[in-house]
Amino acid sequence: MAAHTSVSPQEAADRLAIRELVDAYAHCADRRDAKGQMSLFTEDTRFLVFMDATAAEPTQELHGRDSLAPVFDNLNTYRTTTHFNGQSTVSLDGDRATGESYCLAHHVSVGDDGQRTLMIASIRYLDEFVKQGGEWLFAERRLMVDWTETRPSTP
Repeated sequence: MAAHTSVSPQEAADRLAIRELVDAYAHCADRRDAKGQMSLFTEDTRFLVFMDATAAEPTQELHGRDSLAPVFDNLNTYRTTTHFNGQSTVSLDGDRATGESYCLAHHVSVGDDGQRTLMIASIRYLDEFVKQGGEWLFAERRLMVDWTETRPSTP
């Protein structure tokens, strides 16, 4: 954990903007705003999904903002989702930064038989950020699934 004896107004603004970026990603996911979600990434972004966080290789690797559409569209298979963002760390280096943030993602499905199912995923995001035109964006996002639990759910 970094010790902040004093923080410049610019560093405080950058840290807030990065946190708002992380929160905007979750908000867009839960509102099914794929275009808004995609706009949070650089044109040449990399997005890697590790369904098993201990795996050496990603389950899925995407390059470029346009390649993200099918991933974000996949959220439409759920009746609803709620992403709770938790603790995060950020290391700033000028117009670049790295960070790690935690998320508990709740996914509700309803089967053809009307049975509701709740899948909870414990996710860590390992991010590389870049500031372009005064705006912080994801340059790379690694979605690391630490664990999942699926169970029946009542309305």
